Amino acid sequence: EMVLHFIGLGLGDEKDVTVRGLETIKKCEALYLEHYTSVLAVGKEELEKLYGKKVILADREMCEDHANSILEEARTKEIAFLVVGSPFAATTHMDLMTRAQKMGVQTSVCHNASIMNSVAACGLQLYSFGSTVSVCLFEEKWRPASFYEKIGQNKALGLHSMCLLDIKIKEVSYANLMKGVKTYEKPRFLTVSKACQQMMEVEAEKKAGLLTPSTKAIAVCRVGYPNQLIASGTLGEFAKMDFGPPLHTLVIPGEMHVLER
Repeated sequence: EMVLHFIGLGLGDEKDVTVRGLETIKKCEALYLEHYTSVLAVGKEELEKLYGKKVILADREMCEDHANSILEEARTKEIAFLVVGSPFAATTHMDLMTRAQKMGVQTSVCHNASIMNSVAACGLQLYSFGSTVSVCLFEEKWRPASFYEKIGQNKALGLHSMCLLDIKIKEVSYANLMKGVKTYEKPRFLTVSKACQQMMEVEAEKKAGLLTPSTKAIAVCRVGYPNQLIASGTLGEFAKMDFGPPLHTLVIPGEMHVLER
């Protein structure tokens, strides 16, 4: 019986795959690397060197619109669907697994570290995090501010907010979308400093005193990379700082236990 394997690659480079994950990859006939919810510190060439096999980049379009072709292939071949971090941290992949099971395709999972648990490296207790918050990169006419309410709800319960910052890979701009033109933008990553600027802009409109320049924050950058960086400060301070290359995550602490301080 052929199997569709969901394999987490961890957070750093090609060597962060688990032993079981690597053994599974070695026996697969086709490898798809999900390439839009996160990225590794290395390119697919490094993965191919370690695996001794070709890796196919699967962008959002392939995963969401052409998933059936991957699933059909899994009826007759061992297929690996490679995910940066852990396979089910992003909801899209659970959808793929559910569809596979409905089609009668066997599935297996190799878990790994993801930002969802590795954020604890900042010193805050995982138990005390509330809902995870997504912060989008503002465009001229598209400035979603739902993060403000979510952080407010977490804070009201004394819980920390982990803010996942936008990653745009193979995205079509708002202007081109309106024109119906499928021209892809260069990859862009929301940085900690830009996210803090956006938060303070929304604060200026909402005026609830939730995300002011003096609000405490923790920058969690490149977790799992050799040049990992974790810093504490305020939104106002962070807005003026350069935290280096992606990926960046921002934490807004709730009530802090004495051990967390």
